[in-house]
Amino acid sequence: MTTEYSGSGDPVRTLELLWGLQAVPTRGPKPAHTVADVVRAAIEVADAEGLTAMSIRRVADHLGVGAMTLYRYVPGKAELLDLMVDTVLGELTQAAPTKNWRADLEAMARDTRALYLRHRWLIQVATSRPPMGPNVMAKYERELSIVEGIGLSDIDMDAAIALMNEYVHGAVRGAIESDQIQKESGLTHEEWWVKLAPVLARVPQLVDYPLANRVGTAVGVEFNAPYDPDYSFEFGLGRVLDGIESLLKA
Repeated sequence: MTTEYSGSGDPVRTLELLWGLQAVPTRGPKPAHTVADVVRAAIEVADAEGLTAMSIRRVADHLGVGAMTLYRYVPGKAELLDLMVDTVLGELTQAAPTKNWRADLEAMARDTRALYLRHRWLIQVATSRPPMGPNVMAKYERELSIVEGIGLSDIDMDAAIALMNEYVHGAVRGAIESDQIQKESGLTHEEWWVKLAPVLARVPQLVDYPLANRVGTAVGVEFNAPYDPDYSFEFGLGRVLDGIESLLKA
């Protein structure tokens, strides 16, 4: 997967666009579109064709305007990408936290995973410099409010949220890659195994790996695949929450 980086454009212009601080033209013809229209078009292109297909020219084509027209709304692709990320994060549930931090973090993780699976290009955006827009801030505020008052320092609150988000990101990446290899190879995991198994049966050295044989066979029988993304996600999510809970009891 190609990796794009948020925060790689002009930070001042990006923040102005994220928070609606850009000056509104008082002269000339009224713009036919809004910044939100451009962002939504870019998201639609990325959803349908992938992030590598998303360019100023492609988004302009999608809107039915010339590429130069889009520069009236956004400085370039880097700033547009930040707006896209912040916009899709607005789809996350904004429900107020309950008194059950574990259940709330679990729900947040599942909600975030579902968002990644709806907008698969999002997994390709590295956000070590996150777009500091309203939806990014709302997400962080909600996450922190879940762990506020449960016994963690401010630094550990941030670290616990980062741990959860990094886990979700890694788990979703595995699920997307699992789907992608099936599409690109033209074989389901089960079909791949049917082709592989007879050849492996002729390899005498496999007896030297008894645990790999036993456990791998059990997984294959259970899921008809090398692994099941849903089961792995649920298993790992539980262990991450267990880890945070054990820290609170220490």
